[in-house]
Amino acid sequence: MNFAAHELLETSEALRTKAAEIEQHGMFANQCNDQRLKGILEKHQQQMMSAYQQGINLAQGRGAQLTHQTPNFQTQNNYQSQGSNQNNQSNATMQHQSTMSAPMMNPQTLSDQTMATLALNTHKTGSMMGMQWANECVDTLLRTYHVNGANLCQEMAYEIWTWMHQNGYYQPTTFNTSQTHQMKDMFQNMGSGSMNQMQGNQNQNQHQNHQNQNPMQ
Repeated sequence: MNFAAHELLETSEALRTKAAEIEQHGMFANQCNDQRLKGILEKHQQQMMSAYQQGINLAQGRGAQLTHQTPNFQTQNNYQSQGSNQNNQSNATMQHQSTMSAPMMNPQTLSDQTMATLALNTHKTGSMMGMQWANECVDTLLRTYHVNGANLCQEMAYEIWTWMHQNGYYQPTTFNTSQTHQMKDMFQNMGSGSMNQMQGNQNQNQHQNHQNQNPMQ
């Protein structure tokens, strides 16, 4: 398999990054106190090990199974605070708002909050870089590999964020009801006339293409 030079460089960078993240997640999992976070980090480490091996096989011409299973976000993060009846994780609410302590200059270990933040930023960056690498690839297998990597990263970022949110470390800012409606009402529907015109143009183009392909009809 003859890859372009930039494809090999980008894939090599992706593999080096995955290797570093595998070791990083192993260290975080050994240090963290929260068992749910430990389980998430260990699962992410296994997922990245699988993606790393896929990349090695692909780069060395041994082939790779480039299939991706979309997770169920409502059950993937099935972490429940004690006494909570919350079932939908995408709408999870915090039980408390944690106060961030001042950073330590010479820590011997990292806090769970710090490790989760580093892991979250790692996955966010991986998602962005994966799509950037995919957009530069001509080879379809490499392109798929980087797209799958980007999608995996955003899924792992979501799972880490859910843990942080439920533990009071990451609360998204929300608008009040009036502001929310004001933002939504800024946009207008296209209207039936515009949609009908669009459909008519599509039908006309399809008819023209059919005539071009069958000039004797």
